Amino acid sequence: MTIDFTGRVAIVTGAARGLGRSHALGLAARGAAVVINDLGRDGHPSDGAQGVAAEIIAGGGRAIANGADVADEVAVAAMVEQALAAFGKIDILVNNAGILRDKSFSKMTLDEWDLIIRVHLRGTAVCTKAVWDLMRGQNYGRIAFTSSASGIYGNFGQANYGAAKAAMVGLMNVLHQEGMKNDIRVNTLVPSAATAMTENLLPPPALALLEPAYVTPALLYLVSADAPSRLIMDAGAGNYAITKLIESEGLFLAEADRTPETIAARFAEIADMTRGGEVSGATEQTQRFVGRAMG
Repeated sequence: MTIDFTGRVAIVTGAARGLGRSHALGLAARGAAVVINDLGRDGHPSDGAQGVAAEIIAGGGRAIANGADVADEVAVAAMVEQALAAFGKIDILVNNAGILRDKSFSKMTLDEWDLIIRVHLRGTAVCTKAVWDLMRGQNYGRIAFTSSASGIYGNFGQANYGAAKAAMVGLMNVLHQEGMKNDIRVNTLVPSAATAMTENLLPPPALALLEPAYVTPALLYLVSADAPSRLIMDAGAGNYAITKLIESEGLFLAEADRTPETIAARFAEIADMTRGGEVSGATEQTQRFVGRAMG
């Protein structure tokens, strides 16, 4: 099966360099028209965004550059209008834009917390909201969120970043359910790549292995026509994996046994994952708990 984006239109945020640039070039190489978003001065596209757009056009593709602040509703609405004017529709959104303000939580200011939440979480929500009804109306949409191992597993000094990135999973879970009937598929990419955000965090030998181009195949799969939905895919250094949230079978306790002491004594049974599995949604979990309680 060949994955082809001919006739598709994609927006890639933070696409001037690193992962975003690689994703945009990958989409364009397979036929997509691409909006290259990267914040410049006074709302104008950055030089990097214009360069990537020019590179795609020079190669025979279609692209435009955009400088919207992803967390600014007005600017993002204008980006969507620019995309529609140029290409007529929007099929794919790749939420990639991001920054870092790393500090231990004790030293982190709330302004530093708010800035990261604004760019990563609010920015993702604003861009997704801006295309959501368009995708519902055309009964087709592919949306990718960019999370991080820092959010899923934790990383010292990244409380703000980790919180924002973990929130991507929750947003994906809900939008997967809400978009299902209109064939809007929502997935989360967890990349490990050498980018402007990581170049000072890793030694040169490691950075050499973490080419953004090695992550892009996973992204292209996640936004393809036959993509799954509600998938967390990890990619880096030529490795591809899936992360799943699973719940243990658990243990029903009689009312007299519902004490912290019983939980401590029977914790191994409660935590036994041999019969664990995925849960489709909050309602399923609640129904399972109530069903057991009712016998």
